[in-house]
Amino acid sequence: MRRNNNGFTLIELLMVVIIIGILAAMVVPRFVGVGDKSRKKVAFANITTISSALGRYEMENGMFPTTEQGLKALMEKPTSSPIPKEWSGPYLNEEPTDPWKEKYQYSCPPQRGRTDFDLWSLGPDGKDGTEDDITNWKKQE
Repeated sequence: MRRNNNGFTLIELLMVVIIIGILAAMVVPRFVGVGDKSRKKVAFANITTISSALGRYEMENGMFPTTEQGLKALMEKPTSSPIPKEWSGPYLNEEPTDPWKEKYQYSCPPQRGRTDFDLWSLGPDGKDGTEDDITNWKKQE
């Protein structure tokens, strides 16, 4: 009696699984951490864009928004003092969020940096003042 040899043997299946495992072990480590590195670059690029909008706001109004007015002043004319006289926004279409879906932090006058204002993302851990914060006052990797 003749056997039907149309399927794979257990040995053949195990060999395929082992080969896939070896390939995965070689390739996966190259991509681990790339996501966070990319998100950090996006956050820094966003900080640059927001800084440009703040610069335009300051050129037109002679001052940056206060900490209390916050980045919302880039979308809507502030109603609290000091009220800008030449506001011609919106300077941004919507309030920006970082790649971790958190709002960017803003302080003016600056408390941490040597710039005209402090602008930062809390980074992947979502905690203020930690090493993974992305800021406008320290160089990014």
